Amino acid sequence: MSLTTGAPEIGSTLRTWRMHRRFSQQELSNRSLVSARHLSRVETGKARPTATMILHLAEHLDVPLRDRNRLLLAGGYAPRYPDHHLDDSSIAVVMEGLRGLLDAHLPYPALLLDTHWDIVDSNVAVDRLLDGCAPELLEPPVNVVRICLSPRGLAPRIRNLDQWATHLHRQVVHRADRTQDPRHQRLAAEAARHIGTTPDRATDPGPVLTLELDVGGASLRFFSTSAQLTTATDVALEGLQLETFLPADAATRRLFSAE
Repeated sequence: MSLTTGAPEIGSTLRTWRMHRRFSQQELSNRSLVSARHLSRVETGKARPTATMILHLAEHLDVPLRDRNRLLLAGGYAPRYPDHHLDDSSIAVVMEGLRGLLDAHLPYPALLLDTHWDIVDSNVAVDRLLDGCAPELLEPPVNVVRICLSPRGLAPRIRNLDQWATHLHRQVVHRADRTQDPRHQRLAAEAARHIGTTPDRATDPGPVLTLELDVGGASLRFFSTSAQLTTATDVALEGLQLETFLPADAATRRLFSAE
């Protein structure tokens, strides 16, 4: 029996994503309500899935939007999700709203990051935290993972560097596992190298892990919150995250509130 045109590539790609998620065919069948027999035929190229079926399986495999477009192309279909530049007029209202949240968070630091932790925008309070970092680390795109862990960045001023570096590394590894993006994988490897150089200064993290940072002779303590768009249908918007920092003690609150 000859293979259906376009079926082998989409079948093997779907199988790769299933294996990344550590799902058996039966588990994916249970989640998606698609028979295991049909999944097997799709993966072996004996059946060509429709665009609707590809997107249905991609949803249950938690495939990022950019890769859903690639799955559609592998199946012989047109991409479904737009991928606009962040300055495009079609998403200007969304970007304006997100940037408004940065200023609304003043006097405390807030950043808008892309999926690779590059800074898209930030409020003026962030400038104070980055003062003193090496100029090459402040050249766009500024990567917050790199600038936090580099010895020419914030690392020498982070008092709980071992805990913070481990926290960042865990986040990058988790995202790399979800996206299978080579850039995420390289960033995870870079973070791992920095973790190997951090001293072991285990301390009680308290109710939340804080960033303890020396700035201008003062020791500041922040806890962070992260928010993402949960209804994004544009590839560029899906990876954006709003990272906000709040004072974790009265001294930090007073210092920022007084300015």
